[in-house]
Amino acid sequence: MTIEVKLNKLDHFEEGLTLPQYESLWAAGADIRACLGTGEQLLIKPGERVLIPTGLAMEIPQGFEIQVRPRSGLSYKTGLMVVNSPGTIDSDYRGELKIILGNMGNKEELIEHGDRVAQLLLSPVIQARFIVSDDLSNTERGDGGFGSTGIK
Repeated sequence: MTIEVKLNKLDHFEEGLTLPQYESLWAAGADIRACLGTGEQLLIKPGERVLIPTGLAMEIPQGFEIQVRPRSGLSYKTGLMVVNSPGTIDSDYRGELKIILGNMGNKEELIEHGDRVAQLLLSPVIQARFIVSDDLSNTERGDGGFGSTGIK
């Protein structure tokens, strides 16, 4: 199944840059690239968080969101991760899509113009109707929190 998401190439988007695309037949996420300017680079120091411009804005259909997730290879081979993973792009947002990357490693990492920096997943959204209640059903777990179900 496919759903149409409109893209707007912003003024600083470079025509040679690839639009988000799925890199394999059954991929769930479409890779998105850094739009820094031809020949431009961004050095990310350990512990630093940066916004990576993509040069794109989008119109996501109502009832959907785009989730911004890390690329597993990038996170495995470098210290770079999408900090607010998964990040959410709401369907009513029309500004530039920027990726929040953080360097969780111990060495500087370099992002170059055109590098694939994250993946985008289109997901349906169901909004909750929150109601106040003094009567919550009982469960075996109850109010057991972090680690309450054990390790093994």
